[in-house]
Amino acid sequence: MFELPNQDEIVPHGIPQTPDDITEIVLKAMSHTKDDRLREILTALVKHLHAFGREVKLNEEEFMAAINAVTRLGHLTRDRHNETMVMSDALGFSTLVMILNQARTPEQISPALLGPFYSRKDPEYPLGFNISRDTPKESDIPLFVSGRVTSRDGKPLPGALVEVWHASPEGLYENQDDSQPYLNLRGKFRTDADGRYHFRTIRPASYPIPTHGIVGEMLKAQSRHPFRAAHLHFTVSAEGHQTLVTQIFPKDDPFLESDCVFGVTSADLAMEFPIHDDGRAPDPDVRGRYCTLEVDFDLSPGVSRLPASPIDS
Repeated sequence: MFELPNQDEIVPHGIPQTPDDITEIVLKAMSHTKDDRLREILTALVKHLHAFGREVKLNEEEFMAAINAVTRLGHLTRDRHNETMVMSDALGFSTLVMILNQARTPEQISPALLGPFYSRKDPEYPLGFNISRDTPKESDIPLFVSGRVTSRDGKPLPGALVEVWHASPEGLYENQDDSQPYLNLRGKFRTDADGRYHFRTIRPASYPIPTHGIVGEMLKAQSRHPFRAAHLHFTVSAEGHQTLVTQIFPKDDPFLESDCVFGVTSADLAMEFPIHDDGRAPDPDVRGRYCTLEVDFDLSPGVSRLPASPIDS
């Protein structure tokens, strides 16, 4: 609760009368913010928000529609679904922030957005584990993923944490689909003494993002499709190195250049997922077709920091 201020603590900022003076009066009222970074962010927010209102000449009906839309984002957000994050992704804002904060050299794999379904609760498994915990379907193609994690100078990083999660071939993450086993298609792995990792899963498929809420309405109004290119999410982290957040896409996916959340940030993220039928799968239990993916990660020096989870489960 705020206490009533003393008279000498009340600093007048003026009375707004026209569209031209309101912005400066608001900025004056906010100018006493003690935290420098918070003051910088809020000042820029007010300037751009007010400029937006002036540019489009926002009327009161549109203003209320916008307020209701923001309110709906909150109401649609649950422990297993973050509509606000989905909206940020669909507006390209998540990718913008990611690119601003994950500088990489041209030789390194490009970063990509975290997405709305990352969870810190994913279990850690031994190398080679199969993270596909569901009963296999005839159409599922086993996927064997392997690679190496090194530092920028090429030295292996033993004990590096490789986190992976992806949607089912039906296009749903396990937290969206009660028919899937808990934590299906999710897992964490530690690299061995040579910085190598490997695990088994199933080949992902293209899928639509959630369209039951306001994001779906926006995409429809914009004549945009809701599909994401098929991908595996990765975060790769090691002590003394910057954490890499990225996604790897099959090179033959039809949505690479029209991904609805602008997630394909570089051509180097589109890789070969060759399908084999030679009877030589890494797991002798796999007979018939299988798929492989080889992807190496090299990390820059810096602070190791895992991202916050947009969902609670």
